[in-house]
Amino acid sequence: MKYRTIGTDPKTRREVSVLALGAMLFGSVTDEKTSFAILDRYVEAGGTFIDTSDNYAFWIDGSQGGQSEELLGRWRRSRGIGDEIVIATKLGARPLAPGTGYIDNPEGLSPKVIRESAERSRDRLGVEKIDLLYAHIEDRTVPLRDTVEGFAELVAEGTVGLLGVSNHAMWRVERARALAAAAGLPGYEVLQYQHSHLRPRTDVPQPLFPEGNLGNAGAELLSYLKAEPSLTLVAYSPLLTGAYVRQDKPLPPDFEHPGTPARLAVLREVAKETGATVNQVVLAWQTGGRLPVIPLAGASSVAQLDENLAAVDLELTEDQRALLDAAH
Repeated sequence: MKYRTIGTDPKTRREVSVLALGAMLFGSVTDEKTSFAILDRYVEAGGTFIDTSDNYAFWIDGSQGGQSEELLGRWRRSRGIGDEIVIATKLGARPLAPGTGYIDNPEGLSPKVIRESAERSRDRLGVEKIDLLYAHIEDRTVPLRDTVEGFAELVAEGTVGLLGVSNHAMWRVERARALAAAAGLPGYEVLQYQHSHLRPRTDVPQPLFPEGNLGNAGAELLSYLKAEPSLTLVAYSPLLTGAYVRQDKPLPPDFEHPGTPARLAVLREVAKETGATVNQVVLAWQTGGRLPVIPLAGASSVAQLDENLAAVDLELTEDQRALLDAAH
């Protein structure tokens, strides 16, 4: 395994594995025995960075979520896991009532919600301190200063370490970080956005993003990352939920555009040269690039996880990287 440091403050920064494990469906679609086996294998391989959310997976059974955090709590207790494993969670997108969702009825990002939701997450996870806490989705009904101060209070109290943000417009991320800096408060240091080798269209309206997708790590976010080397991108859905390799998993509609075939062709060419799978090439391209990217990949079996883990040791040549970067 290889490792990367996230955060800058010596009091809160953490060294984490360059491949993060997504636990979104653990405790719901993925049963407890299988989930425990995947988690055990990940830790055995040197993995130290696990991702969840307080709303995972509400859409499976019409609940408010919490199944993933609860499973991770049971796993931690049964294995005697301490703070050597960094567990990141998110708040803001938990439905306020069963049968609703984050579009029509989200918990939001008020200071009261931040405090109460973080406390519930700590209870479910069985931790005294959340290593990394994200603002999951935007809440434009709450003054941004209130949200910034709400998160900062938990850091000051020692119940949260690092702060992160996901699915926010970059101008709101920068505004929040500027507010925090001006007030001498901790700000967002980890950005979790969808990122893979294939590039989606960002102009397609979605229920959460009526002006176009703000949840993708596009050119603006990547240029921001380059200008702010203290930030880290955690890339969710790096393997497009299996669409690279599975015939039964078509690419999402926003990936259907003229640039996709060229990038797919290059991926397959590099995979053939290296003897690796296309999935492994994607992950290796992310972990070994010039920008600080940590792919966040889920797994529904130990075999899937092992394929992903092998990507950590795949060394792409400069020529291969240049080919992958330039394809369009």
